[in-house]
This record gives sequence, structure tokens and C-alpha cells, in this order.
Amino acid sequence: MIINENEGTIFYSNKPTNPNKITPKTPLDDLNLNWSEKDLPEKKRTKHVHRLHPYLGKFIPQLVEVFLRKYFKTGQTVLDPFCGSGTTLVQANELGINSVGYDVSAFNVLLCKTKTDAYNLHQVRKEVLDVLEKVSVITSDSEGQQSLLEPKSGDLPIFETDNEYLKKWFAPRSLQELLAYRYFIEKGKYRYKDLLKIILSRSARSARLTTHFDLDFPKKPQTEPYWCYKHSKICRPVESAFKFLKRYSIDTLRRIKEFAAVRTDAKVEVYHGDCRKVDFPSVDGVITSPPYVGLIDYHEQHAYGYHLLGLEDNREKEIGPASKGTSQRAQREYQKDIIGVFKRAIISLPSGGRLIVVAGDRNNLYDEIADLIGAEVEAVIQRHVNRRTGRRSGRFFESVFIWRKKQICA
Repeated sequence: MIINENEGTIFYSNKPTNPNKITPKTPLDDLNLNWSEKDLPEKKRTKHVHRLHPYLGKFIPQLVEVFLRKYFKTGQTVLDPFCGSGTTLVQANELGINSVGYDVSAFNVLLCKTKTDAYNLHQVRKEVLDVLEKVSVITSDSEGQQSLLEPKSGDLPIFETDNEYLKKWFAPRSLQELLAYRYFIEKGKYRYKDLLKIILSRSARSARLTTHFDLDFPKKPQTEPYWCYKHSKICRPVESAFKFLKRYSIDTLRRIKEFAAVRTDAKVEVYHGDCRKVDFPSVDGVITSPPYVGLIDYHEQHAYGYHLLGLEDNREKEIGPASKGTSQRAQREYQKDIIGVFKRAIISLPSGGRLIVVAGDRNNLYDEIADLIGAEVEAVIQRHVNRRTGRRSGRFFESVFIWRKKQICA
């Protein structure tokens, strides 16, 4: 609860909530979800597979954990109709709760499946290092320097592409290294190809011709040296992707191992679909964070992944994309679409089942959404969020809506 505000500093009457101590009996009034960097350092917010790949617009796992512990039991099932990067699905599995997720983005579905998969750690290490070694050999000269060779025989492929996006956004050497990695994924007999694709996509994000301080929203390729606000010096555009392939291969193996130590046998199902048209299975509750109206173009943020991996692009089906803005018309369309999804979701719930919805509601759209889907409003918790890194740093508030499906009287 806010008790004072002075010169931009906000104070609360109770200590930030420890997610591990939440039980079904914890009163909602006792929750303080306004964690600072000191309360929840980045290492905890991005633990294990939660940072397997960068993703804008995701909620932190501790927020999900609070409501999973309060409202769900081991063996029950939670639905996330906007599963995004898979935060709800990963946290549910960690707590032994089954989960079902849907997303209209093919990249998001790939990422969710990769994060929640069960891995043979010996085999996954073998495969990740094998493809990395193949790329290293084919893109190195006799002295081990990173440079692409012309094939000496018919055994070595020439890596080419007609994709104009890839040729525009990557330096020649970077593109050849990325295409080589993709070639070996496609031709190799690997069990964990989806994981290798995520390593490739994450590497491509860092290897683009963009400034170091604008990886989130690059508008055009950076081909000349530039003053870098991140490093306070003159930097050059990236010319090689191999260092990122190596760095993220090692990081991925570490994160997969860390999650394996806490992963349970709880079932995880992930589906690629438009939730305005999906018939959801029966579940015990919903925890989700829908797109915020006019904030992010979810397909565009991973455009490099779509082009490199050849994924189906459904951006025209996004709800509330930034490209449509925040006009009154855009808000009405957004509200109509969210209502369509939640009407279907609430059907899947038992009488009294809860929908936990985390949303930035600057336009005050969610009170009417709750009313039009026939939900009871149990509580609304305002949460203070600190953006700690990047050019979008700052603070804002988001709402945690706790709704219930109306009880059916006998």
C-alpha cells in the first residue's frame, strides 16, 4: 500500500512479498508486489530458462509464482492464452502444476516449447557443442582466425540466401556464420533442433548491424562506426556472429541444467493458435499478461528469427500491436478482442475459478472487460514496476486483476 510519495520516491507500509512464503491463506492485503532491484536482482528475475532468449513485454516469474502458490494446488492446471515467452508455463512446472499455453506467434510457441522441454543433459550438451564445432571448422582458416573460406572440395557447402532482410541487417561474415549454423541444424540428425534454433536466433539478435544501445528497436542498419552511449566510446558494427554463437551455446547449456534441477513431471502443452477462435480445455484457473494496447509489435521484435528460421508470420492477427497505435478506435478493437479471448477462457473454468490478469490499463478498459465477460471482481492490485535497463528505463504502474467466474447456485 502506498503511504507516502515525495520527490518521485514511493514508500509502502509493508515489506515486499517473498514469493516462496505465499500460501493459500495469505491475505491479498498483505501482498506488496512492488519489488525493487535490491529485493529482486536481475539474476533472480532471469533465473534459469527465463532468459533463454530476450523478449520484450514479459512479466517476471516471481509475480506468477505468488498467484500460483496462492490459488493453485499441485496437479491442477493453469491456462495462459497469451503465453508469450512462457513465464507462466515454466513457473507452473517448477511448482508441479500442469499448464496449457497458446500464442498466435510461431516464434513464441517455439520459445515456450524449448524452455519447458525435458532434456537429456548429456545428449543436449553433445549436440550444442557439435554444431558449434562444425561452424567453427568451416568458418576458420588454417591459423584458426575467423574468416570464411571458399570450399576446397564439393563436400563443403556455399551458404547463400535470397532473403533481402538478412542481407540488409547482417555483415557478410556474420550472415555466413549464421547460415552455416542453420545449415547444420537442418542437415544434422539432432534430437534438440528447436533448442539449436533458439541459440541461432539469440545470436542473430546480437549480431545485427545495429548499435549496442538499441537492440530492442533498431530502425535501420548501422554500417559505420558510431558513438556508443552504452560503452561511452566509438564502437563499430558487429562483423562476426561466431562469438555470440559460442557465448550463447555455453549460456544455454548452463540454463538448461539449472532448470533441470527444479523441473517437475507436471504436464506442459503449448499450441500455436488465435485465441479468439480457440476452444480451451477445462482448467482450474488462468494466469496471463495480455498485450498492452499500442505498446509492442510482437512479431517485429523477433523479425530476425522469423526470417532466419522461416517461421509463419501472423502479425496481422496480433491484438493491440504498436502499429495500430492507441487511438479510440484501436482501444475499442483491442477491448473487443480481449473480451473475445476471455469469454472463451472463462468457459473453461469451474464455478468460482479465477482469472489473474496482469495488464497496463492506462485507458481504463479492463473494468468493462470484466463486466462483459461476466466475471466477479475480487480484487485489483496496483503494482509499481521499475524498468531497470535499456532505453525504455523508467517506472510505470500495471494492474493485477483478480476475477472469478460467478458461482452457479444449485
